[in-house]
Amino acid sequence: MASEDTRSAAKKEDNLMGKDGEEEIDSSEEERFKRQMSEAALYATEDEDDDEGNGAQGIDLGPRISLKSEIEKDKDDESLKRWKEQLLGSVDLNSVGETLEPEVEILSLSIVCSGRPDIVLSVPVPPPNHKRPWFILKEGSHYKLKFTFMVRNNIVSGLKYTNTVRKAGIKVDKAKEMLGTFSPQLEVYTFETSEEIIPSGFFVRGSYSARMKFVDDDGKSHLVINYSFDIRREWPSSS
Repeated sequence: MASEDTRSAAKKEDNLMGKDGEEEIDSSEEERFKRQMSEAALYATEDEDDDEGNGAQGIDLGPRISLKSEIEKDKDDESLKRWKEQLLGSVDLNSVGETLEPEVEILSLSIVCSGRPDIVLSVPVPPPNHKRPWFILKEGSHYKLKFTFMVRNNIVSGLKYTNTVRKAGIKVDKAKEMLGTFSPQLEVYTFETSEEIIPSGFFVRGSYSARMKFVDDDGKSHLVINYSFDIRREWPSSS
């Protein structure tokens, strides 16, 4: 016969098991676990929103060397030499010198809307004018952004564009798009984003503030623009 202690232990085990032999979890404990997971996901999202300018997280890209040194390093290896020539394209070797840091100059920013002239935005951006937005968009319109830029001195790795939009101080939209990795060259680069649709409706119309950034994998900001714009029922008559 089983001892009293054995029968007591068996009874306690039965109380912890369901009818299918699976362990039952207290409902309040389950809710607490779900809430913790939800909060963790929220904090992760907030951290991700703030990661711009911090470089590649947890990735050691190694020491940067000048483009001229990189080209001359394997000059006796024909296969590597051809690969580098294909990668660098029309780079002007006489202009790169020994400069380590790449220089990215944003030449123009345009908003491309089907059936309408491009909205070409001035760069550098004029001082903020609270009475006049940088540009005006019509609700429900399809649009793309077009950037032209030049790269000098060295290869810029992982150049990306981010744009955070707020209305009445509340963040309502954030866009991020990878432009790519570019070598220095004499020709101008052109990049177009994928097409987007401007929202429409009474609550959408109004004034917005925004912050646009061009950042590379090293966390270097090549251009930061703080600006305002309006979404209206119709295009302005002057456009």
